[in-house]
Amino acid sequence: MQALHEACVNRSLNAAVSHVISNNSDAAGLDYARQHNIRTSVVDHRDFTQRSDFDAALTETILQAGHTDLIILAGFMRQLTATFTNRFAGRLINIHPSLLPRHPGLDTHNKALACGDTWHGCSVHFVNEELDAGALIARGVVPVLANDTESTLASRVLATEHRILPAVTHLLLHGELVWQDDHVKFKDITLHNPILYCYT
Repeated sequence: MQALHEACVNRSLNAAVSHVISNNSDAAGLDYARQHNIRTSVVDHRDFTQRSDFDAALTETILQAGHTDLIILAGFMRQLTATFTNRFAGRLINIHPSLLPRHPGLDTHNKALACGDTWHGCSVHFVNEELDAGALIARGVVPVLANDTESTLASRVLATEHRILPAVTHLLLHGELVWQDDHVKFKDITLHNPILYCYT
């Protein structure tokens, strides 16, 4: 979220972060948003016994903010229901720290090292009700180095996340990239593979 806001401030992304919502009142992103006069809300999942009730409250919080062009899940660790994801289909994206569909879920950097992967990175995808399974938009790829630890690999992947998320956001907000007819389209061309951003 901070990387997106900084891209807006330096005008590399012609947009604005209008509302930061978290299910965790202690999230650092909320403090950052308040320091920069961005509207914040907390919808604590622990206040609800049903996932559907949490998602309904989250939906209402988003709608109360007025028209929203894009909803970006950055560090949001809750799986959402089909009712929620269908409501915002085509403008709900997530970034995940692996080259999906490889290593969904948690602990992705350790998994990459344990599996002996030579390449790792992050993926931006449209969100559906399945865990890390929505249509892929882009991947940011970094090599796994011989001396990598979980910490060093995570650091390079995070830097990559901070580069590709604003880039993909720009494409979506300017209509160059869309979700249409159950496909990701880039300038009216159906993508059969995600866009690749490669870094060292």
